[in-house]
Amino acid sequence: MTDILFLPGFMCDQHLWDDVVDGMRFLGHLHFGDLTRDRSFEAMAERVLADAPERFSLVGFSMGGFVAREIALMAPERVERLALVNTSARGDSPEQAGRKAGLAKAAEGRGFRGLSRHSILSSLHPDRRSDETLVARIREMADRIGKDGFVNQIGVVRQDGHGRLGAIACPTLVVWCRQDELRSLGEATELADGIPGARLEIVEGCGHMLPLEAPEQMAALLGAWLE
Repeated sequence: MTDILFLPGFMCDQHLWDDVVDGMRFLGHLHFGDLTRDRSFEAMAERVLADAPERFSLVGFSMGGFVAREIALMAPERVERLALVNTSARGDSPEQAGRKAGLAKAAEGRGFRGLSRHSILSSLHPDRRSDETLVARIREMADRIGKDGFVNQIGVVRQDGHGRLGAIACPTLVVWCRQDELRSLGEATELADGIPGARLEIVEGCGHMLPLEAPEQMAALLGAWLE
């Protein structure tokens, strides 16, 4: 059986995948990376690789997709397949980098007060924004990660990665959701066009949080990709 390694998004932990993995355990051994302890995607990738199986298929969601690309470039001989879900290769603008640095400094000074309701709701399909159980699950993941993880993750300056996409050599699946308000179709298309042989799949009726909003659909997509 194959080994499958999952990387979560910003302020998400292993529980992001709870509803996905039941439909995937028959495909192989499942592993989960921790992206909360480092302040660069390179360092996150090195930490994940240190604990990863010798060879594995890699699934990166949102911010985890940035780390997954680093891993695929850092250790191409170890990554059998790559799935990039609702993510991007675009870098931060100077304004974005400055805003994030300010948020990191504020959290270090006054502590982390959790994700705002607005930021949580903007990650969901409009029809799911009144689902308080779903909202609570997202909030609880961020609360578990806490201040140190928030400062580490928000403090990463995202560099443009388009110039390196052509060096990704493994079979790659790019997934984008139609109602994702955090990542655009243009960003997904850039990934699919830039990675040799990559395939783009579009999920209808779902916002950014695919593993929570449509876990069965995500498991089916990943299962078909792995098989």
